[in-house]
Amino acid sequence: MEKTSEISDKLKKHLGDNFVEMKNPRERRIFLRVKREAFRETLEYSVNELGFKHLSTITGVDLGTEIELLYHMVLNDGIVLTLGFSVPKEKATTRTITDLVPSAVLYEREVHELLGVGFEGHPNLIPLILPEGWPKDVYPLRKERQFEELRKIALET
Repeated sequence: MEKTSEISDKLKKHLGDNFVEMKNPRERRIFLRVKREAFRETLEYSVNELGFKHLSTITGVDLGTEIELLYHMVLNDGIVLTLGFSVPKEKATTRTITDLVPSAVLYEREVHELLGVGFEGHPNLIPLILPEGWPKDVYPLRKERQFEELRKIALET
């Protein structure tokens, strides 16, 4: 069983200057922000070489002009790697990871529906959570929408 520090060292060595930030706030927890263009390759390395095969969820956060995507990967021994990067809000797209991690299919649909992030190559980005009739370009977790506006839309659908 590898320790968190060993995994962090391997990631740093593999990434070179493609990582933005890495934190190990406690044993068994790694937070890694990478450059957008390095995400896919970093995920492949994490899955195939380090054994992070379980995706527990994808978190999307509206940062104002960008949307941050955080992929929470877990090893069998409970070490959690949160791998993140940002996409510009006006062109919020990235490549799907469903070919690497099939369980991402539902999480990507959720992030697409609630934050408007497109996942190129996703097999089916149909709505998952919002009620039938919800307006196509209204993303409830984006900061430009106020609660009362969303409430009104929900009551009308």
